[in-house]
Amino acid sequence: MTSRGAVKLKKWSIALIVSLLMFVLQTGCTGGTQNPGKEVSNKAENAKPATSKAEENTLSPKPTTAALPAATPAPKLPKRDPQSAPLDVFQQAKQLGRGVNLGNALEAPIEGQWGIILQESDFKTIKDAGFETVRVPIKWSAHADAEAPYAIDAEFFERIDWVVDQALKQGLNVVLDMHHFDEIYLNPDEQEARFLALWKQISSRYKELPSNVYFELLNEPNGSLTWSKWNRMLKKALDTIRSEDQWHTVIIGSVNWNNYADLVSLDIPVNEHNVIVTFHYYDPFPFTHQGAEWAGPEIGTSGVIWPGPPAQKVEPVTSAKQVKWVDDWFQDYNTKPVETNPAGPNSIVEAFDKVNNWAKEHHRPIYLGEFGAYSKADMPSRARWTTFVREEAEKRGFSWAYWEYSSGFGVFDPIANQYQKELLEALIPHKE
Repeated sequence: MTSRGAVKLKKWSIALIVSLLMFVLQTGCTGGTQNPGKEVSNKAENAKPATSKAEENTLSPKPTTAALPAATPAPKLPKRDPQSAPLDVFQQAKQLGRGVNLGNALEAPIEGQWGIILQESDFKTIKDAGFETVRVPIKWSAHADAEAPYAIDAEFFERIDWVVDQALKQGLNVVLDMHHFDEIYLNPDEQEARFLALWKQISSRYKELPSNVYFELLNEPNGSLTWSKWNRMLKKALDTIRSEDQWHTVIIGSVNWNNYADLVSLDIPVNEHNVIVTFHYYDPFPFTHQGAEWAGPEIGTSGVIWPGPPAQKVEPVTSAKQVKWVDDWFQDYNTKPVETNPAGPNSIVEAFDKVNNWAKEHHRPIYLGEFGAYSKADMPSRARWTTFVREEAEKRGFSWAYWEYSSGFGVFDPIANQYQKELLEALIPHKE
């Protein structure tokens, strides 16, 4: 090789090395795997609702197209036929049948913190009693990153896999419910991107499961999550889920704690046919929550029976008299006949008729996702109220899930390791 050729080769080699270095530096700074945080952060910013037509027309990626966190391996669970036909949502609602909530377990910040850790035996006990569905309240937000991409903890996902697997082995339907996402009730705009990211991960992970697994968007929207904000957010959540899973049935409730009276504000896209609408029922609250430590001192009056009026006047506690609606309620409870008593059966009939009329008008199936009376009420009253609510739901074709399995409202006594006979009979009566 000539000296001129050697010089050329040396210059070419240097240029090649410089080019390679520039390439590595460039890919590492703009969108490669070495710096994923910035990319996801930008997507999270773009997840906020557009405030102008100019913003709507930008080419920024939407939350539904955000990349999934890397650590979401496919669970080893039963899979449906990939060629499964579209689901009949009314049949899906009917399939839910009679259910029970697995309360105070996975809805706690850490399972066991509220006294309940789910065991394999629980699922057989539930099935053997005649229940058909477990609604699983889950505090997903306590097990996911607070920053984008909001990855759900892999070990927690595996725990949910175990719950789903145990239920399916017993032939139970499963409702995966997003519960106690406290941050979203306080700051819905700030939490929207996280909410959507959680559902993208959940729907991606469970999209191949059988039809008896359901997704419930959010338990009891309340607080700053107003009806207008919730209607916008639920549409985005549906889009997010459908970007991963176009097949499974989704359950959606109204604002104001899934109150039946707020169904009128619920706006579900007309082209989304695979949605069941849910409501919760705990009326009259001074009866169903009497003495509940978290319900406020105004609900601290004990001895409230159902139905009213009581044989002897019930004197409300001082805190109850200081809250007008509670004080008024007790005056009516103590004086009005059963036909117009606020703790009478007619109020339940009227409420369920309103739900049924709304359902017929909007052609949506209904799921009574929660109802129950706290253990500080007397058992005969609890059983009478529970029987009546269940019967009124079933008269109208509403599937239901009692709140809950084995804690303060529980149908099962974990200490005695047996069902509360009166409550179980109220929910699953013996066939004559």
